[in-house]
Amino acid sequence: MAKTLIFIGIVLIAIGGAWLMAEKLGLGRLPGDIVIERGGVKVYIPVVTSLIISVALSLLFWLFGR
Repeated sequence: MAKTLIFIGIVLIAIGGAWLMAEKLGLGRLPGDIVIERGGVKVYIPVVTSLIISVALSLLFWLFGR
């Protein structure tokens, strides 16, 4: 159980680091991503960013699955 939790922690740290690097490249603020600001509330819905990530992961899984 301990090894599984350590592995999950490392994966989450890697995802967080990748997300920070992606933000520097402009991923996350693309045209088509929806931002709603009302009062003190900000809602962010990354529609286009999610599509791009989905296509990239699908291509990677397809390439490595062959």
